[in-house]
Amino acid sequence: MSAEASSSSFITVEQKLATAKQKKETADQAFKLGNVKDALRSYHEALMYLLGLDKNALASMGMAPQPPSSTDAKDGKAKEKTEVDEIVEKIYANMSACHLKNENWKRAVEAADKALAKNENNTKALFRKGKALGELGFYEKAVKVLEDLKTKSPGEAASVDAELARLKAIDDERERAHRKKLKGFLSKDKAKTAFIEEIP
Repeated sequence: MSAEASSSSFITVEQKLATAKQKKETADQAFKLGNVKDALRSYHEALMYLLGLDKNALASMGMAPQPPSSTDAKDGKAKEKTEVDEIVEKIYANMSACHLKNENWKRAVEAADKALAKNENNTKALFRKGKALGELGFYEKAVKVLEDLKTKSPGEAASVDAELARLKAIDDERERAHRKKLKGFLSKDKAKTAFIEEIP
């Protein structure tokens, strides 16, 4: 590859990165203003620019992956993170917040999981995943995620405890409604059985 062609491809990578950052900033502002639909669109557009960026091209531009911290190392395998990885992580965590606002719990969990794939210690993504799981009715899973968050970030304990209490109340109400429905169903079944037994 000629130096000229090489240089133009680096400019393209730089332009993609700059455009992605600008789209993320636009999305962040839209979210702050309560315009979730525009925020999601801009986050998605930012991802379109970021997800195709080649790590080797970034390294040639002086954006080499950062050395992993001791907390990133798991089972002796260390993850190298680039600036792109960090931006993608933040975008997915923010998209999870957007989906929570829209009460689209399943998508909130999916976006949080994508952020956590980049950084399993992302406290915002953990909190949003726990909240969404609870709303979906997966109370035990939600508790596990939120308790994990408390362990990883003790400073979040008050927020986590409040969310756990809220989810417990929702779960208790669901359980009461389920028992009431089941009781009604069993009562109808008994009445039906009694009626059948009365027939000569």
